Amino acid sequence: MANPSVGRGGDRNYKQVKLKPLPLVTRRFAAWAIEISIIASSAIVPYSMGMYAKTHQAGQVPLNPVLVATEKVIASTFALPASKEVKEVPPLTNLLWSAALVTPLLLGGWQIYLLAKTGSTLPKRWLGIRVVTTAGKPPGLAKIVLREGVVAWGLPLSIAYTVWRYSGLFPDPGVLAALAGVMVLGEGISARFDRQRRSLHDLVSGTYVVNASRIYAPNTGRLGENNGQAVEWNTSIYSWKKPAAHVADAAIILTKKKKVQRDLWIWLRRHPKFTLTVVASCSVGTVIGTLIATGLYVRTQIDGGQISEYNNEQLLAATKQLNSTEANTLAQRTEAILNLGTVNNPQAKQLLVNLLAQSTNPELTKTIQQALVASGTEALPALRRLNVSSANNSDASSRLQLVATQNAIAEILSIYSGKLTSVQLERINLGEADNFSLALNQIDFAGIDLSGANLDRANLVNSQWQSVENNATATLNDAQMKFAILTGANFSRVSMQRVNLLHANLNQANLAFSNLTSANLSSAQLVGADLQQAVLTSASLTGANLAGANLAKADLSSARLGRVSALKTNLQLADLSATDWQGADLSGADLSRANLSNANLSYARMQNTNLHQAQLQNVSLRNADLSQADLREADLTGADLAGAIFANSKSTQADGFIQAPTEEFQAALLKGVDFTNVKNLDTTQLAAICLQGGTHPRCP
Repeated sequence: MANPSVGRGGDRNYKQVKLKPLPLVTRRFAAWAIEISIIASSAIVPYSMGMYAKTHQAGQVPLNPVLVATEKVIASTFALPASKEVKEVPPLTNLLWSAALVTPLLLGGWQIYLLAKTGSTLPKRWLGIRVVTTAGKPPGLAKIVLREGVVAWGLPLSIAYTVWRYSGLFPDPGVLAALAGVMVLGEGISARFDRQRRSLHDLVSGTYVVNASRIYAPNTGRLGENNGQAVEWNTSIYSWKKPAAHVADAAIILTKKKKVQRDLWIWLRRHPKFTLTVVASCSVGTVIGTLIATGLYVRTQIDGGQISEYNNEQLLAATKQLNSTEANTLAQRTEAILNLGTVNNPQAKQLLVNLLAQSTNPELTKTIQQALVASGTEALPALRRLNVSSANNSDASSRLQLVATQNAIAEILSIYSGKLTSVQLERINLGEADNFSLALNQIDFAGIDLSGANLDRANLVNSQWQSVENNATATLNDAQMKFAILTGANFSRVSMQRVNLLHANLNQANLAFSNLTSANLSSAQLVGADLQQAVLTSASLTGANLAGANLAKADLSSARLGRVSALKTNLQLADLSATDWQGADLSGADLSRANLSNANLSYARMQNTNLHQAQLQNVSLRNADLSQADLREADLTGADLAGAIFANSKSTQADGFIQAPTEEFQAALLKGVDFTNVKNLDTTQLAAICLQGGTHPRCP
């Protein structure tokens, strides 16, 4: 083969310098990173610009319906807080966000098309790599969809989402992103374990990744670098100009019969009349579609304006009737108030709330409450403001206003159960008052925000605070729920940080995966409650009843559990480090493999407690009753055992015929337990340890 290189001077004995190219694996990763960056930037840049326009431009229009639907799908899929059904943004934001949705799809489709037809995307072409079949040809659309859409992205992302959705990692979106990244990178790194450096998506789709500038041998099962024959590649798809061929390449091409190209793009270029007709038809269709869509949008705006005008007329008529100087009977005022309840206008809701604040007539107050209930959840913001202001005053009129708002709010929450997503009732007062007691059994509060609210002595039996259908969860941070009856309530995954549940009844309640950081559960009833994997860091459970509760894998680090009753409680694998259990009753509890390092279990009753493989480093077991406790394989390094009881020495006669259990039967299970590094062992304890098979340097 002739060398096409020609020296510039007369001396042909010049030294040719060869630059060593980057390794193929490095260029593959770089091309992948560039492709992802281009597509991601096409979404991030217009979205960021839209956010900037949203905060710096005036004038609001309804959000594009496609964006609303996309937002709902994203919120439902990734367990994000549900957004409001109606959202208004500046027109420029609408346009930019639409571009952020469409542009990545167009760029991704274009890259897939290039990869299918030429074997290279733009970044792959820049870095000199191609994807080919065993025959050395471009893969085609079917293979590329299988390679990229199913194996390279679809399978890893599906596995990551399934693991995240149905495990304790849900609903943290950061963990999902980490899992997705690990799965996608893991699928790509699978090439490291293949002799031909083929990833899983290459093996499944039957493709190879090769150097575009080197020759290889097709149909050999392995794409080499220094053998085989050259393959002609069509690069016209990247440029309108036909690339110039080297002399050597031309010589090779002349020796072979050129295969007829059947590429769609080339066919279109060879038939310009047909192409022009298709383009013109598409353009006309786009214009007509735009005109129709614009007409529908204008018609919708006109209809909305007519409805708004009608509501304004109704509001004006009702206001005129209420403010008339002529004598109005109670029936006329009642009619006007009820009409206000049907007006879909924020001013009507505010007017009803103002009337409620001024009303001194009990019958008229009930009518106003009825109108507010008919207004729906849209009346809650104005009712909340009046409720909060009335709760901060102690005069008689404020107390009447408070009770009136409480009754109206309670009725709205009852009627619109399950439709309270995104309802904001922070710091509202629904606690027990002179003539009010909140009783809303089996109500669905999913999605409501009651942060800092007062719900003292509320009766909320079997209430739902989390929805499986739309992943909406309520927020109860800093809420007051003292003496509340919450039997059987579902608080799964609900945020309840610093909530006050003093003396609350939570028997059989579902608190799995909930966040109760620094919560006050002192003297609460939690019999049979589900608290698995709940976060109770620094929480107070002093005097609480946890009998039969499930706290497996729960985080109770630094929690206060003095005098807790935890009979037969499940605490497997729980984090109980630095907890205070002084005087607690843990008889029959399961603490196997739990972390009790630096915990205080002084004077605790732990008869028949399962401490198998528990971490008891530096734990205080002073005067604890460990008779019949299972301590096998537990780590007792640094444990303080001063006064701890390992065997019940009492052997009494229950009656004339039945003998009480013997001392050996009532002793703890200590076989193989290492007591070498414990503190404050006395001779009696040492004798019991040695008798039961424990190990210590002083045992015979």
